[in-house]
Amino acid sequence: MGSPPQQTRFEDLTREDQQRLLLRVAHLLEAETGFRSGSRHWAQEGEPRPEFDPEQTTLTQRRSAKVAELKALHPDDARQLGLGQVSERTLRRWSAGWHEHGIMGLADGRLTPVLRGHQSISPQIAEAIHAVHAECLHRSRVGMKTKERMIHQFVREQHGEAAETSIPHYTTLSKVWKEWFGPEGGRQRYLRSAAAVETGASTVTITRPGQVVVLDTTPFPVKLLDGVFGEPITTDLTLGLDAFTHSLVAFRLTPGSDSSIEVAMLLRDVMLPLPMRPDWTPDMAWHYPGVPAALVAEFAGHPVAGRPFFAPETVTSDHGSVYKNHHLVQVARTLGVAVLPARAMRPQDKASCERAFCGIQSLLLELLLGYRGRDVADRGADPEGDAVWTVDEMEHLLATWIVKVWQNRRLDQYAPAWDPGGRHSPNTLFATAAARDGIALQIPTPDLYHHLLPAHYVKVHVRRGVKIGGFWYGAGHPALADLGTSPSPRSGRHRGKWAVNRDPRDCRQVYFERAGHWHTLPWNGLPSSGDIPAFGDARVQQVLREAARAGLKPREDSELLPVLLDLISTHTPVTAWPSRLTKAERTERAREAFRARAADRDRTGPAASHPLPALPRPVELARQNQQAIDGERRRRREAAVPELPPHPGLLGENLRRHSLFALPPADDTDDYESVEERPR
Repeated sequence: MGSPPQQTRFEDLTREDQQRLLLRVAHLLEAETGFRSGSRHWAQEGEPRPEFDPEQTTLTQRRSAKVAELKALHPDDARQLGLGQVSERTLRRWSAGWHEHGIMGLADGRLTPVLRGHQSISPQIAEAIHAVHAECLHRSRVGMKTKERMIHQFVREQHGEAAETSIPHYTTLSKVWKEWFGPEGGRQRYLRSAAAVETGASTVTITRPGQVVVLDTTPFPVKLLDGVFGEPITTDLTLGLDAFTHSLVAFRLTPGSDSSIEVAMLLRDVMLPLPMRPDWTPDMAWHYPGVPAALVAEFAGHPVAGRPFFAPETVTSDHGSVYKNHHLVQVARTLGVAVLPARAMRPQDKASCERAFCGIQSLLLELLLGYRGRDVADRGADPEGDAVWTVDEMEHLLATWIVKVWQNRRLDQYAPAWDPGGRHSPNTLFATAAARDGIALQIPTPDLYHHLLPAHYVKVHVRRGVKIGGFWYGAGHPALADLGTSPSPRSGRHRGKWAVNRDPRDCRQVYFERAGHWHTLPWNGLPSSGDIPAFGDARVQQVLREAARAGLKPREDSELLPVLLDLISTHTPVTAWPSRLTKAERTERAREAFRARAADRDRTGPAASHPLPALPRPVELARQNQQAIDGERRRRREAAVPELPPHPGLLGENLRRHSLFALPPADDTDDYESVEERPR
């Protein structure tokens, strides 16, 4: 038995049927009251007509006049309007239905017939259709004609040749297939995944903030200037959106393609309160009811802006390599987050994040110079030449716009189930959830930065320290002084090894935990002054390849420093940098400097009252490189000559010492004079 039918509504009718039903109501009301609107207060011009005047006629007379008027219509017009078979009995039935059911009391069953399915689809044919559908999901993609033949084969083999005659025509089977299973226009592998989710897995009902955080990355549609050479570069925008409140809880701008360390720090930003910036107004500060701003500032250590923060429970992302590598799995395990990947080629699984990208683009980015458009054909004449925003300026603009505009923007299509017609914004939804469930002020410690870095399991060398990524770190460091001969107590897969964490954005140091304290182990090749530009893991691999190509087999990391300086510095004047370096090299060095500064900001924590430090300019990079080169040369000279040699004498001193004509010293002259004056 099927489900009981629901009561039909005016919205169920087509637009033409709605117009016909409104015309019926007008004729009925004129027969009942003398006015087509049903009241003398909204009388039209010429109403009431004499044959329908309620003061001069009775209800029966008005109904008879209405029947005569409708019969006077041309049969084709009456049939088109649905008024060809109206009698006084029909008017009485319409009147009773009007008072009982309103406007739908005048709608007969012909306007809203009940769907009875297809009578030619017997239980045997339905069984065959479902069996063929299950088989087609397993096989490669086939057409509807092939499905029809498979239905014939199933009925013939299961129920005999006599039952095959009851199979309906191809057009009926095609219509039934689309009604039951949809058009199925997607790829075969995605149809299988969709069918598995629809039949087996249960859906996720989101009821609180932080339950599901959607992550996604897209190319930033605005050309930005790098902070070193001032040239236009392409960046990626990574967003973290809370699925319940639709708050943009974190974002990252990454020059070039993003990496797993950026996504790890993005998840850390979701858990940290956003600090107020110097130029932000008081209306952008923390104002959610239930928890005072002073209390949140006391926990955080700085004034907090009005943006939600929480510990995420589930993270949904696509199938990009940056979201599926081993490092992010380790990060999710450290944070206690469940990773729920979206189905392949199913943008509806993270539709809210896709809509957020479109909203940011239409509300903000299209107004900026350097906007590239959605397609190459729609691109402007010179978006790179129009670029005026640097990466830092765009990061500050996005943060300000999110706190001031996005968090207070009305959500028309994302109203909660308990108030579908209300006016809500991300801030009001978070405030409502906070009033219902409270706010957990669980602010992570600064040590979380070190725990989220990729871990390397190595052994400690007595003299050289630890080797990470081809470089040696921490030679002579006090934290490793007594570990050279004793193995690690760790057992299992990394038996006897020590865990060392490294930030791939800045490879000048690594981090070693011992007795609950984190120690910074510097690279052995750093000069004593430590003044050397930052370099990432990609530069390290380039250094090692360059050293191998040159035939170097260094035993000490100090021998790799000249190779590194040759790669990250240039010995030409600063004014010649843009002409000597290619665009790819300039972009790579600007990205390296930006990633190193981002790593330093993540390591030291956000500054609440100080602006972000500027990236080093080419002049500063040249000065740092020259100081590093001079310091390295000085160190090597001092190592080659441990003691200073005596100063050379004057040019004529040796000649005067051995000359026969040289005058004796003053003391010897006195002795000669005393001998000559002595009496004989």
